This record gives sequence, C-alpha cells and structure tokens, in this order.
Amino acid sequence: MKLKNLLPIVALALVATACDYQKNNRIKQKDLHAGDEYVYGVHPDSAAAQTKNTYTAKPELEVRANAIREKLFQGKEISKGN
Repeated sequence: MKLKNLLPIVALALVATACDYQKNNRIKQKDLHAGDEYVYGVHPDSAAAQTKNTYTAKPELEVRANAIREKLFQGKEISKGN
C-alpha cells in the first residue's frame, strides 16, 4: 500500500484508541446505603423494599393533572405516556 492510503487508517486507529468516553465524568465516592435492604432489597437481584409501597388512588388528582395539561398545551394534541 502506498503511504497516502495507509495514513488515514493509522490516523483513525490512533484517534479511536485515544478516545475514552466520559473519562473524567465520574464521581468516586463511598456508597452511603451499601447493604441497606430498604434501598437495595435483601439480595442484589431482588426488588427494593421501597418499590413495594402501594398508594390509594385519588381521582381528584387526575382531574387536576388534566386541567394543568390543558392549560399548558392549549390547542395541541396531548399524548399520554412516552
């Protein structure tokens, strides 16, 4: 291969190996809740205790939320959910 053909490949390989995505975007700190069953559950694969909470439905809050949506998105179609 000629040097002109090899140079872009070498440059691309060099750039690819030099990249370290979010190398400096890390916070190393102690986990304050390590071993807390309320946060992490009884086992790493189990659901946390706080996810088992159930709440009674309040229909008046749904009415209020719809009124707020209507005020914010007047004249626009509102899609619920993602």
